[in-house]
Amino acid sequence: MNQTGKISKFVIKIFILTLILFSGYSVAPLISGLSNSQASSSIPYLLLVSFLQVTVISYPILKSDWSGIKLILSTFVIFYGITTLLTQIETLVFLDYFSKILPPETVPKLFLQGTVVAAIFSPMAVIVHGKIRVKPYGKNNEAFNKVREQIFTLTWKFSVIAIIYVLIYISFGMFVFIPLAGEAFQQYYSNLQLPAWIIPFQLLRGTLWGAIAYLIIRMMKGSRREVAITVAFIFSVLMGSLLLLPNPYMPEKIRLAHFVEVSTSNFLFGFMTALIFTRKEDNKD
Repeated sequence: MNQTGKISKFVIKIFILTLILFSGYSVAPLISGLSNSQASSSIPYLLLVSFLQVTVISYPILKSDWSGIKLILSTFVIFYGITTLLTQIETLVFLDYFSKILPPETVPKLFLQGTVVAAIFSPMAVIVHGKIRVKPYGKNNEAFNKVREQIFTLTWKFSVIAIIYVLIYISFGMFVFIPLAGEAFQQYYSNLQLPAWIIPFQLLRGTLWGAIAYLIIRMMKGSRREVAITVAFIFSVLMGSLLLLPNPYMPEKIRLAHFVEVSTSNFLFGFMTALIFTRKEDNKD
C-alpha cells in the first residue's frame, strides 16, 4: 500500500473511532444515571473532544508490539486513568467544598460513567487498528530479571516524578490558573480550604501519573523524543480536552482557565516524566 493509501486508511480509522468514542460518551450518562440535559448543545464540543482523544491514544497503539487483551487492558488503564481516575480522585478530596455544586451521590456515577466509556472504547480502538490478533511471545525471563534488577532505579525515578508533579501542580495553579481566572477565582473558590494532607495526596497522584507514563513507554516503540512527545500529548489532551465541554459545575471562565492550566502543565509534566524514564533505553517486552 502506498503512502496516500496508508494515510487514507488511518484517517478512516480515526473517523470511525471518533464516532465510537462519541457514542460511548453519549450512552455512558444514561447507563450511569447522570443527567444529560446539555447533550444537544454539547454535541460539537463532544465530537471535538472525541477526535482529539482518539488521535492521541491511537499513536501508541499503532506503535506498539503488544496486541490482544494485553493491549486492550493497557489502553483501558491509560484512558480511564487519565480521563476519570486522576480527575475524579481530586473531586473526592474536595467533596466537602464541592457538595453545594456537585451532589455527593453524583461522584460514584462519574466513576461509573468513565468506566463505561473506557470499556466501550478500549477494545474497539485495538480492533479498529488491527491489533486484536495475539502475537506469539517468547520467553521473557531475561526481561523479567532486568526489571527486577531495576527496582531501585524505578523507585527513585517515581519519587523524583512525584516531586516534579507537585512543583508543577502548585506553580501552574499560582502563575497560570489564578491570573487567568481573575476575580472568578475568588468568587468560585472563596470557601475552599486545602486539607493538611494535600501535598502527600498530590505526591500519590504524581506517582499514579508516573505509572501511566511508564505503561505508555513500555507499550510503544520509538525514539526517546518521540516517546516523550507522545506521553506529553496524551497527558495534555486526554485530560485537558474534557475542559472544552461546558458543564453545570464550573463557570466558563474557571473552566477555560483550568483548560489552559491543565493542558500546558500536563504537557510539560508528561514530557519530563518520559525523559526521566527513558534516560537509559530498555529493551521492551
